[in-house]
Amino acid sequence: MNPARSTAVGPSQSQGPNAALIADVARLIVDVPDFPKPGIVFKDLTPVLADPRAFAGVIDWFADLALNDPAGGISAVVGIESRGFLLGAPLGLRLGVPLLPVRKAGKLPRAVLTESYELEYGSATLALHADALPTGGPVLIVDDVLATGGTAAAAAALVSRAGGTVTGVAVLLELAALGGRRRLAPCHVHALLAT
Repeated sequence: MNPARSTAVGPSQSQGPNAALIADVARLIVDVPDFPKPGIVFKDLTPVLADPRAFAGVIDWFADLALNDPAGGISAVVGIESRGFLLGAPLGLRLGVPLLPVRKAGKLPRAVLTESYELEYGSATLALHADALPTGGPVLIVDDVLATGGTAAAAAALVSRAGGTVTGVAVLLELAALGGRRRLAPCHVHALLAT
């Protein structure tokens, strides 16, 4: 795995993640063939979450991205169901900003905005509470993996429709060959690792 270059401007781009963090995270990721269906190689990131030092390093890296955001900071973190919650919640706490969950359709209890999209192995619909961003503001979207970009693009569309501005998408792992970064242009995409 190779570290991905951030497309953002600022200190995060020049410094990037440190080599020790990249090595730790790369060592911990487990490939699971034929999951969730034949032909897919699932990247299991749960060992990263189970390693307190590596997990803290990932959250530190995300926090550095948010604190050095070219827009001057963020007003909220959007975590995409479900592993984006595991990364977004500690990040929101660290930054003192709210976590806004983007969930699968039918999982949020109040009025929602929805966005349907295609996955690399099917289709799905995401939802965000309609009142999640009453004052708008800059938002960082966080998820575990960027593959085709469909999930992140749907989340970005929801943020925009709710009145927010997506300043970037930050992921732990980018599957670069699947082209998700191109699909999210001109949004800044930050990936700790890329394969």
